[in-house]
Amino acid sequence: MNEAKGSLRSIEQKYKLFQQQQFTFIAALEHCRENAHDKIRPISSIEQVQSYMEHHCSNATDRRALHMFLDLCAELSRLCLRFEALHAGTPVTNSLLDKCKTLVSQSNDLSSLRAKYPHDVVNHLSCDEARNHYGGVVSLIPLVLDLMKEWIAHSEKLPRKVQQHVSEPWKRQEPAAAAQPSQTRGARRWPRKRQCRQLTKDSLRPRGKDKGSKPPWRPPGGKL
Repeated sequence: MNEAKGSLRSIEQKYKLFQQQQFTFIAALEHCRENAHDKIRPISSIEQVQSYMEHHCSNATDRRALHMFLDLCAELSRLCLRFEALHAGTPVTNSLLDKCKTLVSQSNDLSSLRAKYPHDVVNHLSCDEARNHYGGVVSLIPLVLDLMKEWIAHSEKLPRKVQQHVSEPWKRQEPAAAAQPSQTRGARRWPRKRQCRQLTKDSLRPRGKDKGSKPPWRPPGGKL
């Protein structure tokens, strides 16, 4: 749980940097809509932003702003999976997590989303037209972050056994894993067996005495 909370804090820090680039982000979307001749419909999904960046982005500044948004969405999606693995969930936490996963889905229609107080991202948009076109896309990340914080608040109140429920199947695999060292030990006996067989062969070989070796050399007419 602590690791998941740390990941969420990291995403929040990145989002604060992205907030400082909101005007750049909106300008990038505006440029892409012009290049795509798509000035009527609002920004309605993450995949639409992805398509703009890949096919209609004309400069590095716009590409950087769009990439920052898409990267935050990808991190939020991965964090949903990590949350899901922490515990089996309750009706409340499951509902919150399902909302998060729906919001960060690539094709989800986010055009009607509006982040309200204390968030002011919609108020920073310049006019009603901008709010209609970009109100949903700028509201997405703060709304998901709020849901994730609420999910953590509810999850921390659960009994410890419930929080560990999902990880229990992994523990059942430990006996099988523990059997592997015995196989390794069995494999390590082979060199010793080969060594024993080699020693046995060596012990059966005739020694010097059995070969009828010649007596030590003596000088003529002398003794050793």
